[in-house]
Amino acid sequence: MKYDNIIYRPPSEANTLLLQVTSGCSHNKCSYCSMYRDIPFKTESLEQIEKDLIKAKVFHKNTKRIYLLNGDPFTLNADKLKSIAQLIHTHLPNCETISMYSSIKSIKNKSLQELKELRSLGINDLYIGIETGCDESLEYINKGNNSREAIKELKRLNDASIDFISIIMYGIAGYDKGVENAIATAKLLNSVRSKAIALMNLTLIPGTELYEETIKGNFVQASEQEKLIEIKTLIEHFHLKDETLFSSIHISNLAPLNGILPRDKELFIDRLNRVIV
Repeated sequence: MKYDNIIYRPPSEANTLLLQVTSGCSHNKCSYCSMYRDIPFKTESLEQIEKDLIKAKVFHKNTKRIYLLNGDPFTLNADKLKSIAQLIHTHLPNCETISMYSSIKSIKNKSLQELKELRSLGINDLYIGIETGCDESLEYINKGNNSREAIKELKRLNDASIDFISIIMYGIAGYDKGVENAIATAKLLNSVRSKAIALMNLTLIPGTELYEETIKGNFVQASEQEKLIEIKTLIEHFHLKDETLFSSIHISNLAPLNGILPRDKELFIDRLNRVIV
């Protein structure tokens, strides 16, 4: 199967069949991210995608799940995504779920009817890098959307019955802004229905704009203590209406937490209190 570059996929998709439908990231402007920095964005042809599916069915004919690569495959227009889904079902008829990364902007370019049609074809479990609910931070990291737009588009996914995993990055607001950031992020997530919430710790990577801003002294990192307090504040301010998987098992995290909210809310807070000095 064709894979052009380094493969990035969520930890939970470690055993999922990977199908390349794009290369690079359509946005590729987030100031903290280096994943696709030197990779031009391009889309894969349906002919190549079908070739890969023909190869895949030799070893994965009974697969029930497939993950589309790369940075933001949901940026493809609805017709292209429908065609890809139809090819998947032709060659892998047992496939039930077609998952991928998405941005807020990529939801925006699809009507509610198109979203519902995509859901009917098995497109579900979108991984969305929300990062934060703080507009100041969203603008600073050049995310490409504000919190109001995020809530609007995530609610449209809810209306279309498309599940999504909200990826949140603590430490992104910098020194002495963790509590403020946590409260704003909790407010955003309380407004929508996530299937899961996945936490990541801000990691500064050489070559990114945020790294350079740190070197210049324009961005000051939060301490580990501040980050732990930010996580605790986030959880304290959650008022989720539905049971939601909560996970901070990514290798970047300071405190591994894995469970269900709101059921495990007090357990998480107790664990964090034990490590906060």
